[in-house]
Amino acid sequence: MPRPFGSVIELQDELLDKLESLVRAGSTPQALAFRCRIVLSAAAPDNPCNQDIASKLGCNRHTVGRWRERFVAAGLEGLQDAPRSGRPRSFSPSERIAVISVATSKTEDHARSRNGWTLDEIAKTIINEGHAQSIHRSTVQRILAAADLKPHKSVYWLNSHDPNFEAIAKEVCGLYVKAPTFYQQGRLLLCCDEKTGMQILGRPFPTQAAEPGKPEKREFEYIRLGTRAMITTFVVATGEVVWDLGPTRTNLDFRAHVLRVAAHFPHIKQFDWIVDNLNTHMSLELCEVVAYLCDLPFHPKDLKTMQQRRAWLSDPEHKHVFHYLPVHGSWLNQAELFFSVFARQFLRRGDFASVKEFEERLRWYMEEYNQEKAHPYRWTYTGEPLQRRTPFSQTRRQRLHGRAWFGTRPQLYERTLHPLRPYRRKPLATNL
Repeated sequence: MPRPFGSVIELQDELLDKLESLVRAGSTPQALAFRCRIVLSAAAPDNPCNQDIASKLGCNRHTVGRWRERFVAAGLEGLQDAPRSGRPRSFSPSERIAVISVATSKTEDHARSRNGWTLDEIAKTIINEGHAQSIHRSTVQRILAAADLKPHKSVYWLNSHDPNFEAIAKEVCGLYVKAPTFYQQGRLLLCCDEKTGMQILGRPFPTQAAEPGKPEKREFEYIRLGTRAMITTFVVATGEVVWDLGPTRTNLDFRAHVLRVAAHFPHIKQFDWIVDNLNTHMSLELCEVVAYLCDLPFHPKDLKTMQQRRAWLSDPEHKHVFHYLPVHGSWLNQAELFFSVFARQFLRRGDFASVKEFEERLRWYMEEYNQEKAHPYRWTYTGEPLQRRTPFSQTRRQRLHGRAWFGTRPQLYERTLHPLRPYRRKPLATNL
């Protein structure tokens, strides 16, 4: 059978090793790696033809023949792209790397007095340090945009120093996955946390309703009527919320809340509590009430230190088992998700005339939430380190053209795979 568009290539062992290392390199461009696979396939012992290689790699046979001939003529250099037409770049790769290096470093490392970079500051630093004779701020902006760098922006982040963070996070996420099964077996997974310092604000002047072309207007001055703390328990399997409101959140308050939750679910065989490392979550009063609920003997002499109380409350043999989150890991608590909804829907635009009105409206909101809106959250974190595989600039560019299926905004595919949850309507009152 004739072998069109190319002859058999015999590679030396040294050159073959270079090609294989080039393909395995993590920084190799995709096109270069694909061309190397063409040449390696052509050098196979069975001497495949161009058509067989093209079918295997999913390309055209003319592409296979072209790169086989170029490799024979120029070796590794023949696998590179040919020079493109048009005006060459004004700034060399080393100058572009200098822009990125300055933008990703601290200002004090370059003898700059300000605490953050701007385009003008980066351009001035590039010129003063001799990386380029001249450079415009627009050029700096284009280089940073291509690398998806925004040195003018800054966000907060929180690092957990807990050495057992990964193990605890995986354990908690595993409990979230098993929560529906536990619920069917008579075992309840609960997330408990406190919403403290809720300010009860009143406006000295009435709020103006929205009009066409005008948003709602609230008086910027307010009257601080007091504060309240809400101890909240979120049921992972159903989304129901059990709560207690009061002026404090002491050990006695949390003990009373645990008793209320246990009385609210009398038929549950076992309770698993997800809590943070607050001292009220491992107090002697809590140990006393857990011993009462579990029908266990209570020995205060054996529970003098916080470590002893924490170990006793985490005993899996008890009816009430407490699982403590890692340090700086409160975001693993699903109660925080409910607090976000609660703050947006109730607290953010609150205008209350008195503390009594605040408590009555809060009770009304919570009853409506449990009856009509309560639902389990879709937990996607698995306990593994969070990574983003797609560059941000490519993501934004694809989203602008409607081709990205990921991002911060809700997309159509999310509604297709996860349709809107139907709300439960209140039964109509009938006159008997």
